[in-house]
Amino acid sequence: MPDTASTLSIAVSRTYSISELAREFGITPRALRFYEDKDMLHPARDGMTRVYSNRDRARVKIIVRLKRLGLALADIRDILDLYGLEDGQRAQMRMSLVKFQNQVKELEAQREDIEMALQELHNGIEWLEGLLEKVGPSGDAAENVKAYDALARKQLSDA
Repeated sequence: MPDTASTLSIAVSRTYSISELAREFGITPRALRFYEDKDMLHPARDGMTRVYSNRDRARVKIIVRLKRLGLALADIRDILDLYGLEDGQRAQMRMSLVKFQNQVKELEAQREDIEMALQELHNGIEWLEGLLEKVGPSGDAAENVKAYDALARKQLSDA
């Protein structure tokens, strides 16, 4: 029977390369280096090689999730920075709640704008289709139709 403490110790001490994390989360190594430049990740170094810990992996997971929700990197960094407080993550949860509520408001406003734009485009399409029906084909189009018709009749009569 495996020792639970040693299994947990192995899991905690697991490390990842930049390519492993990039592949796992569907991002580029460049993105990981960018997050490091923005002080969101702090990998160890083995010479020139970045060595990511389980903590770094968890932070990447949070970053990727929050980015998909549309949060700005500055907001994500604010949330991550509160992780180390010894308050049972209350401050992090409160800040996340506020940022999530703000993001919901922003996305709902964007949805309203998109719905309005779609409705205006549908109205414009309907109006233009109606106008085109009234005016009929252009002179060029009418001539093309006549030329095609004449060619088709000739080919049928030759057959």
